Amino acid sequence: MDKKKKFNIPEFFINRELSWLEFNNRVLQEGLDENLPLLERLKFLSIVSSNLDEFFMVRVAGLIQQKSAGVHRRDKSGLTPTQQLKEISLRIHKMMDAHTVAVKDILGKLKEHGICIIRRNDWTDEQRKFLKNYFVTEILPVLTPFSMQELSPYPLLHGRQLTVAVAIQSENEGKPTKKIVLIPVPGILERFIKMSSEHSLNIAAIEDVIAENVNILFGTETIIDTVFLRITRDADIQVQEDEASDLLNMIEEAVLERKRRSAVRLSISANPDPFIINWLIKWLDLEPEYIYEINGILDGSALMQIANLPDFEKLKIPDWPPQTPIDLLDSQDIWQTISNRDIMLFHPYESFEPVVNLLKEASIDPGVLAIKQTLYRTSSDSAIIQALKTAAENGKEVTVLVELKARFDEARNINWARQLEDAGCHVVYGIAGLKTHAKAMLIIRRESDRIRRYSHLATGNYNEKTARLYSDIGLLTSDIELTSDVAAFFNLLTGSSEMVGWSKLTIAPTGLRKKIDELIEREICISTPDKPGLIMAKLNALEDRKVCQLLYHASQAGVKILLNVRGICCLRPGLKNISENIEVVSIVDRFLEHARIFYFSNAGHEEIYLGSADWMGRNLDKRLELLFPIDDVKLQKRLIGILKTYFSDDTKTWQMATDGSYYRKPVNNKKVRAQEVFYNETVSAVEMNRCAKMKFIPLMKPQQ
Repeated sequence: MDKKKKFNIPEFFINRELSWLEFNNRVLQEGLDENLPLLERLKFLSIVSSNLDEFFMVRVAGLIQQKSAGVHRRDKSGLTPTQQLKEISLRIHKMMDAHTVAVKDILGKLKEHGICIIRRNDWTDEQRKFLKNYFVTEILPVLTPFSMQELSPYPLLHGRQLTVAVAIQSENEGKPTKKIVLIPVPGILERFIKMSSEHSLNIAAIEDVIAENVNILFGTETIIDTVFLRITRDADIQVQEDEASDLLNMIEEAVLERKRRSAVRLSISANPDPFIINWLIKWLDLEPEYIYEINGILDGSALMQIANLPDFEKLKIPDWPPQTPIDLLDSQDIWQTISNRDIMLFHPYESFEPVVNLLKEASIDPGVLAIKQTLYRTSSDSAIIQALKTAAENGKEVTVLVELKARFDEARNINWARQLEDAGCHVVYGIAGLKTHAKAMLIIRRESDRIRRYSHLATGNYNEKTARLYSDIGLLTSDIELTSDVAAFFNLLTGSSEMVGWSKLTIAPTGLRKKIDELIEREICISTPDKPGLIMAKLNALEDRKVCQLLYHASQAGVKILLNVRGICCLRPGLKNISENIEVVSIVDRFLEHARIFYFSNAGHEEIYLGSADWMGRNLDKRLELLFPIDDVKLQKRLIGILKTYFSDDTKTWQMATDGSYYRKPVNNKKVRAQEVFYNETVSAVEMNRCAKMKFIPLMKPQQ
């Protein structure tokens, strides 16, 4: 029997969607952790809501499409789309119940610290008067009520927009009639309104203010009920690139199309009037399992505004400002430093500024001839973009791959693409049918002795903001073979070369799957009972069936496999005689774990790689991804130490059970918290370097 087909049965795999829900539940548990400061807990609860928004917009939407089309095909875990949707609904309803209780608990405790979210029924007469005036002067002028029964066709209600729904009874030719009026809350308005107070920060939710004063809009008509709602729409759009003569315009149209897609979830305040809920169900064509009644603040993602309130530092975790990278502590000339040795950057413990500054310097350096860059996601006020524009305006040859299909960043990337083109950059959108997820930058510089290439390769995006929130690793190098490969990669992106002839880089979709197979199979072949093989991998997701099957085979051969998987993991650890040598853990802490690190013991000849790709079918077969080796012995040792620290964490680590559930890893006497270790190590290195540079003047010996 083929060694991979042997594991091709549902009992060996976890459903992808349910595994993701387990991840979001781990985030929820951080919000429930009473050991964390209140505003830190609120931050995690906000992230839970944001995560669920995207989950419904893409994953649930896709399953609903399959169900509507009559698809009964089972996934690798043996579940049909209908079965998956049923289980998803059960789990998310349970999750949202816990989330609502936690938010209420935290908001209640915040009152003790001077932050009071006061709901409508608890306003004082003075507050009610102040908020009525605020409504008339600041809110009312920008509201647009839609009387739905009187409009045909119905106006579009945007996804994720908070809306106030009012049921009204009026007289029509002497007969009482009911109608629904929807009032979308403009996003330009403040979600939470501050009320004056000497002793505390009193805050009102805007939906409460509208509901309290909604009678101003309707005169003598009788208001039956007022509820709050929020629709989540299908955003799982597909672009047929081979049919698109203008990809940029095609993506723009697809982004606009999202606004008109079907609803996949309705969140609504608890116990709505039957007239309202029945009308909404009929209008949105939603089944009851997609309706979530919330007895509290609607749209939990908005709680991030409360979590980020200034002047309440005692309710937050202490800041960990990024430090100067360890490998650059003694650097005087960045070009000379990279020429001498490879430089590793470990974000967010180490600053992302050296990458930005390198690009800024390259943009004005007379010796720099050309710059090439991939952009998948970047910040709204990106210094990276500005540096690329400056470089082009200064006569450099600048080529930028802008990935227009980066989900939910399409509109921003379209804007950047046009700005870059206007500045004189060559902008390309990659190879048709493949999303470019690789993170790479190449600078070509004329120096006294020759033209030299400098490259930056990374596991994360060129986004200065997320570089302070995501744990990622980058490499600055002038290695001739590696930078030559990076140059060939950019030629591939512009269509002037083929996916062949790489010295050090491994590229998806042509070579990455084969490379992973070869590395795992080599570990199997050289593993012995006396010297078992070892694979350590840190990644965001493990979903690919073939990789899972190969890891099962490696486990059977005695290879020890340690997997640190932040999110989705479809492999089952601990199966008797199958995966007993596989351990899967997940860390949820203050920074989002985003780095991809891969280690193979290779019978003592250790190899370690960094890359942009997770072990998912989409990354291995449908995207342009990069995997690159770390050859510098010093950097190898540092990365191995990082991996060992991750697997030693017993403070923020969750252990995966065979059934796909997770439990807190038991705490040992060391109480290791990986992220804290990394930050403290970085601070210590910077401080030791500072002390070493200080000049101490010895005391003069007394004269004899």
